Formats: sequence, C-alpha cells, structure tokens
Amino acid sequence: MYAPDVDPMDPRVLERNYDYAQRNVRLLSRWYDREIDEMVELLARHGIELSRNDRLQFGLFYQAIRESSDRLE
Repeated sequence: MYAPDVDPMDPRVLERNYDYAQRNVRLLSRWYDREIDEMVELLARHGIELSRNDRLQFGLFYQAIRESSDRLE
C-alpha cells in the first residue's frame, strides 16, 4: 500500500491522506484500518484541523485531545 520509505503516520502524510479521503474521518479510518476515535486522536495530536462536517461529529473529542496534548507539552 505504501512505499517502504513513507510513514503513513507522518503528520504530512496523514494530512495529505485526510485530504485524499475528502476530509472525512470515517473514510480515512477505513483506509488506515483503525477505529474512528483513533483517527480523530491522531489528527488532533498532529494538529490537523477537522473538516466542518467532522467537527460537528467529533469536535468535542478532538478538542479534548488537543487540550490534553497542549498540557503535556
């Protein structure tokens, strides 16, 4: 699926793949074979902004992860 030198968890790759998935967490989670909450957490930890639709569905969880990440830094 990925070239050996491409890390799918690299923030730049993750953001690009989110764009390719039409900024849809549900679709991205299928591509990555991860649970939706795991994908939201990955996006939040890397500071990748959610689309408007994803914010409506997952915004509270995303914001909680962002705030906890900020406190740890």
